[in-house]
Amino acid sequence: MPAHRIAIVVGSLRKDSLNRRVAKSICRLAGDRLDCTIVEIGDLPLFNQDLEATPPAEWTRFREAIAAADGVLFVTPEYNRGVPGVLKNAIDVGSRPYGQSVFYKKPAAIVSASPGMIGGFGANHQVRQACVFLDMPVMQQPEAYLGQVSDDSFGEDGCLKEGPLKDLVGKLADAFHDWVDVIVRARAALA
Repeated sequence: MPAHRIAIVVGSLRKDSLNRRVAKSICRLAGDRLDCTIVEIGDLPLFNQDLEATPPAEWTRFREAIAAADGVLFVTPEYNRGVPGVLKNAIDVGSRPYGQSVFYKKPAAIVSASPGMIGGFGANHQVRQACVFLDMPVMQQPEAYLGQVSDDSFGEDGCLKEGPLKDLVGKLADAFHDWVDVIVRARAALA
């Protein structure tokens, strides 16, 4: 079976963000089972329903990338105990116009990483809440609140160094592959 196409939405715009590096590590650890693409969100104009008459090209690009994916992986930091505004905007852009959400029924997983102790728990659950509303089947286990992540967690190649964090992220990549596989197969059986 070919690799599942995964759209990764990173909630940090910083080029060398911890979360972007975690996302790249997940892709690498998934090997050839997940075909991952980070879908950029920094250029998305703020959602404004008035723009729907002639959607900005950036919205169209984003919506098409999510629509083409078999699953969506959200990887995000936490800002002020919540989801970063840029990620919330991307979710809003993809979910509109009403009744045409590109997220509908896409299997999802959420990873939050932070230098802090609680690993972005608040942001993780806010994204989860949005996914439930968008009717995205969200992987339940393993939960991924990655705490105490720092620049020292990564090697020169930008991916996680050997150790417990890399082991956990590897298990997450395997579980997400299996989750997407279950959802994709179930949909095919019902078609």
